[in-house]
Amino acid sequence: MGFFNFFSKEKKEVLDQGLKKSKESFLGKLTRSIAGKSKVDDDVLDNLEEVLVTSDVGVDTTLRIIKRIEARVERDKYVTTSELNDILRQEIAELLMENNTQDTSGFDIPVGTKPYVIMVVGVNGVGKTTTIGKLAYQFKQAGYKVCLGAADTFRAAAVEQLVIWGERVGVPVVRQQMGSDPASVAYDTLQSAISNEADVVLIDTAGRLHNKKGLMDELTKIKRVMQKLVPDAPHDVMLVLDGSTGQNAFEQARQFTQATDVTSLTVTKLDGSAKGGVVIGISDQFKIPVRYIGLGEGMEDLQPFDRREFVNSLFESN
Repeated sequence: MGFFNFFSKEKKEVLDQGLKKSKESFLGKLTRSIAGKSKVDDDVLDNLEEVLVTSDVGVDTTLRIIKRIEARVERDKYVTTSELNDILRQEIAELLMENNTQDTSGFDIPVGTKPYVIMVVGVNGVGKTTTIGKLAYQFKQAGYKVCLGAADTFRAAAVEQLVIWGERVGVPVVRQQMGSDPASVAYDTLQSAISNEADVVLIDTAGRLHNKKGLMDELTKIKRVMQKLVPDAPHDVMLVLDGSTGQNAFEQARQFTQATDVTSLTVTKLDGSAKGGVVIGISDQFKIPVRYIGLGEGMEDLQPFDRREFVNSLFESN
């Protein structure tokens, strides 16, 4: 199933609505920065740099974008400010396409991988457990049999929340007593998934970052124990980040990528703030695919991330 077929009109409307605050903030700043200017010159580029940085794109990615715009101005000799928005869209989309990471094809799993194991990591409060619940719903809607593992055994609220999501979505949740060994929960989850012929396994993990070595050891142990049952598990280590925290999301990404081998990113809560630019910076800086973005509270408001559609939505004027 091709992604551009997957990206329906309804999905586009959810994306546009979810990025509404970010779009209005960015376009407002951009309009003010070029007021009274007819062509893109050094002053406009300086103002654009400030707009991008204050839109949480990140300094490094902003400088790369400005460099591309400068090259475009040099090549085309005369670029009007009225063209700037379209040029921004084109250059940012191309920048993100150069990362050699493919956009996800929706809620599919690789053929021949069963069960497909996703270990979900992230600090407390980023929407990690909620994201797992939404993923379970979307995978089930796609026709897969799903199993959840409550391996965040240090917080009763996390286990209870996951159980509620399991009941809501209609998928089983494997749990143990509070304080149990998270690796043991993961092992039991895979054992249950295999015996029940589940297609997808989602493992919730503790969201602690105060001791990176402790976190790394714990996640390594979970992987090692799971591999006794599924040799190549986990197939995806998904880091969940709260997009509304802006630059703090960058720092969390840095710390988690140092602590474990993160293979995909999900950025949540983009609808509640004007910090949608953080997705551009994170996608560019970490060279790890942003797989999903959270655009609201509804179970269908978790969407596969498509770079071109995202940039189009963020930068197109109404």
